[in-house]
Amino acid sequence: MSLLSSVTAPFGSLKNQVFAKIYFAQTISLLGDAFTWVGIALISYQFGQGHSAKVLSLALTMRVTAFILFSPFAGVLADFVDRKKVLYLTHFARMCIVGCMPFMQTEWQIYLLVFLLNVFNAFFTPTYRSVIAQVLKAGYYREGIALSNATDQLLSVLGPGMAGILAVWLGAREIFFVDAATFIVAGILIILLPATAIAHAPSEANGQKTNPGQIWKDVIKGTTLLFKPVTIRFSLLIEFVSAIAGAMVLVNTVGHIKDGLGLADSYYGWVMSAFGIGATIAAFLSASIDKTSSKQKSLTIGIFILAVAVSCANLAPFPVLLLLWLLAGLGQSLAEMPSEILIGEQIPSEQQGKVYGAHFAWSHLWWAIAYPVAGFLGTKFPDHDFMIGGLIALLLAAIVTMFFRPNKRVFYK
Repeated sequence: MSLLSSVTAPFGSLKNQVFAKIYFAQTISLLGDAFTWVGIALISYQFGQGHSAKVLSLALTMRVTAFILFSPFAGVLADFVDRKKVLYLTHFARMCIVGCMPFMQTEWQIYLLVFLLNVFNAFFTPTYRSVIAQVLKAGYYREGIALSNATDQLLSVLGPGMAGILAVWLGAREIFFVDAATFIVAGILIILLPATAIAHAPSEANGQKTNPGQIWKDVIKGTTLLFKPVTIRFSLLIEFVSAIAGAMVLVNTVGHIKDGLGLADSYYGWVMSAFGIGATIAAFLSASIDKTSSKQKSLTIGIFILAVAVSCANLAPFPVLLLLWLLAGLGQSLAEMPSEILIGEQIPSEQQGKVYGAHFAWSHLWWAIAYPVAGFLGTKFPDHDFMIGGLIALLLAAIVTMFFRPNKRVFYK
């Protein structure tokens, strides 16, 4: 496969008109999400000053706590309720919460609104992912996942830059109103989706409705199905290591740029854009980088690139930090993309909602562990935080690769 073919292959999924509408709705929403997190990072610094790492790590911990508590149930619901209703109701609820964010005055309001925002996000995202699997089950599934992930990363590049411009022009708080407006546009696209295409899960369409009284059994079943395939289990462990290193990037970069290097807010946007560029490149080229059925090559290469890049950051001047974060983004995308693809290919379609919900919860449990670690290192060891976090990730990566890789021969196919 040529380089041009590798880059353009994901766009083949847009031939499916239902997926195309869902994709564009999610793209608009993701652009708004980029504004949200840049705004939260800047407000966290305003509130925290010397302890911004603690404020931001707590806000991000509230985010993943909501995912852990609610996404397993959301995944179960996605298997027996009207998926279209879940998408647009949770979408407009998030819009209302984002509209409240410009009025935050204290730290606890940041934590509360971030938690509520992501309660609804916990219901939206597993449903969205199961819908992708549903509408693309006849073909283009890997391409659809690759395009969705690549767009997510690309908008993480464009979003901070646009948010930075808007923050200068409108103010840091006012960009949340722009975010709310993107939710309106995306919500209209979701409402216009054909109900017959995504309204019900495959199991309900076949007359096999899930009994809501069995919801706990379904939650447990989702986790059991998630951890049963050895390839998915290995991918989940790699995601844990990726969270340890990735949390260092998300939590401590803003403090390092402003306090460690003494630079302005715009430099934070640039360095996070480099991180997003690396992730976007990896997302578009993932199919050609790793053609194995288990995606072990992508997982292993990605996690070591990410950990090494993070461990070198404290010693790097700004131009070198840009390169390191480019590599870190590339490594994180390679390490985290395979799980979603493996679930879509190895889990029966009628079970995918609950499994995506379980994956969403477990993958964010890893981040719930990683964010406080990153906040602690950024607060207690601001001059060596990235080095310590990167070395921890390298050690864990070596252990996981040595003892939990399913079949070494698969790696070399």
